Amino acid sequence: MSGSIGMGHDVMADAFASSLTARGWSSDTLDAMALLGGTGHRLGEAVFRSLLGIPGTFDALHFHALRGGNRLARFLDDQAARRIAPRLGAVLRDSPASLVVSVFATAASAMSRVRASGVPARTVTFCTDVNPHRMWVHPHTDIYLVPSETSAAFLRRFEPEARVLVVPAPVRSSFYAAPSRADARAALGIPLDARVVLLMTGSWALGPLADVARSLAAAGVYVLAVAGRAAAVESALRTAAAADSRVVPFGFTDRVPQLMAACDVVVTSAGDTCSEARVIGRRMVLLDVVAGHGRENLQHELELGDAVVASTSPDLLVRGVLRSLAAGGDPAPQDRRTAWELAVDEIVDAL
Repeated sequence: MSGSIGMGHDVMADAFASSLTARGWSSDTLDAMALLGGTGHRLGEAVFRSLLGIPGTFDALHFHALRGGNRLARFLDDQAARRIAPRLGAVLRDSPASLVVSVFATAASAMSRVRASGVPARTVTFCTDVNPHRMWVHPHTDIYLVPSETSAAFLRRFEPEARVLVVPAPVRSSFYAAPSRADARAALGIPLDARVVLLMTGSWALGPLADVARSLAAAGVYVLAVAGRAAAVESALRTAAAADSRVVPFGFTDRVPQLMAACDVVVTSAGDTCSEARVIGRRMVLLDVVAGHGRENLQHELELGDAVVASTSPDLLVRGVLRSLAAGGDPAPQDRRTAWELAVDEIVDAL
């Protein structure tokens, strides 16, 4: 059970499905937002985008309402879950499942209701937020997956007896098979001795990406700039590329492992890209552009090391990136597969 708010939930759902497939399971992925219905789906995404677009608004919702689970948070959760649960229940009665994994808070809430109605599937909630807010935690959940011991502690304030496994976020196999820096640069037509940055902030391309790309290119840095599904940002990046060939623009692309292999530093927001950069072995400069849970996740990435935070002010950002480039040397690539697969084994063995 995923949720089509950005790409992060889908990536985690795909990773879990891949691990189950390797064990001989078959799986299907459902989009909780789609189960809201066409109007509900569009309205939900529009509201979320609006909250992110108005400075301070999503921070207020997250820290005041969601984090502790006040009346407003419970109301929002109820409005969504009570629409999703009947449709999800119908799907599971028509096609019974042994296991339902929720990687989206509203999906976890809806599945709790479905389980309470008599559907016998075992349930796992996979929460990648460092501080799981109240809407992640529900009755009838067998196992929670979280990214740190801190996350486990925050989750247990709502469910003291919860069974919680601490696991690293899974990373797609294509990142473990990424090319060398030299091969990636040759394929992209970038000089081997150039300073190269990968710039990407998720499928919504949050933050002033075109301004950042122009500023870095003006400082002599090649910028592999990924706009994701944000058409307006992609257009702005292509305009920047027309003025400076050191800006290399991309829209939505499956070439991220190659782009990351080609770069020296990844400039991004806290999210899946951080785990991918750690697998390939690249330093990170993190932009504080994701409100609410994004700020907590950013702090966690800084604590893990090989990352700094930078302002989106062009001058300060360029100085921060140049300092990271001057540090020289790549972090050691991390192999997260063993810990992740052991966690999946524990879940499967518990069924």
